[in-house]
Amino acid sequence: MKKNYHIAVVGATGAVGAELLRVLERRNFPVASLRAIGSSRSAGKSVRFRDGEIAVQELGENSFDKIDIAFFSAGGEISREFVPIARNAGAIVIDNSSVFRMDADVPLVIPEINGEDVRKHCGLIANPNCTTAVALMAIYPLHRVFGVQRVFAASYQAVSGSGQRAIDELKQQVEAAALATASPSGGGQDRQPTAQVYPHPIAFNVLPHVDVFLESGYTKEEMKMQNEGRRIMHLPEFRASVTCVRVPVYRAHSVAVSAEFERKVSVEQAREVLAKAPGLELVDEPHNNRYPMPLTVAGKDNCEVGRVRLDCALENGLAFWVSGDQLLKGAALNAMQIAELL
Repeated sequence: MKKNYHIAVVGATGAVGAELLRVLERRNFPVASLRAIGSSRSAGKSVRFRDGEIAVQELGENSFDKIDIAFFSAGGEISREFVPIARNAGAIVIDNSSVFRMDADVPLVIPEINGEDVRKHCGLIANPNCTTAVALMAIYPLHRVFGVQRVFAASYQAVSGSGQRAIDELKQQVEAAALATASPSGGGQDRQPTAQVYPHPIAFNVLPHVDVFLESGYTKEEMKMQNEGRRIMHLPEFRASVTCVRVPVYRAHSVAVSAEFERKVSVEQAREVLAKAPGLELVDEPHNNRYPMPLTVAGKDNCEVGRVRLDCALENGLAFWVSGDQLLKGAALNAMQIAELL
């Protein structure tokens, strides 16, 4: 077995790519060489890795020569075009886009849940949707004991899920609103901040709109929890009704979940199961104002779960709240854990 690996990161200057570089370094992955790859706009820039600077190379036909593992975090169109090129060059691809997630011959992996599926790869492994990953970190350990049948969920998704431009837009809108409020002439209510990434301003607002709408009225994002959850948990009958909401939070997603199980569930048993689950921390002291929040999970590898209670509207139902850093467990960290399994 090789001791060190030649790594390529496609989308190295993006929000996920930058996080992946930090995770590679922090977890001491055995890197023999690192190739930072970006668009023509990013070519010539540099990224930090370990104690040095690495120049960003423009993505092209020869970007994957002598590469062992290629991480893709540059969007679906780039993955669709260049993942086959990387595989043909002999690299194993870990792809963060949604392009290949539902392909039957492509493992869709959360290591704490279905890490064994990595063995089935044919040069390509898909990283799951970020909201799905965060939610399943709590749903799956409960499923193993009680047998999940269906869930009803609402997500509270940070703008970093849309990339650096969305982070910048929220900052600009917050600053503009603060200036308008401080203006002696007033009129802050009449000034609408510009919206480019989203169809409406995100500062001091919530948008029940993540991804594109389907004929069913759901969005693509909302269907991912059911469709991807079935593959990851090996549970073809799993059902999930989800409303995905973008909120003015910079980093970390949260999901309110109501789950119905085959077997009778108790709060005490559920807490015991969740407390022992890998990659998950039980933070459930509501009377002491302790529960998961984006501010407390941002920058953390583990997700947090709390507000655990019997669901009063479902038979054998449990309600809970889970938060996780979607740039980490929802993207870069999960990809890194897949590479470690490889």
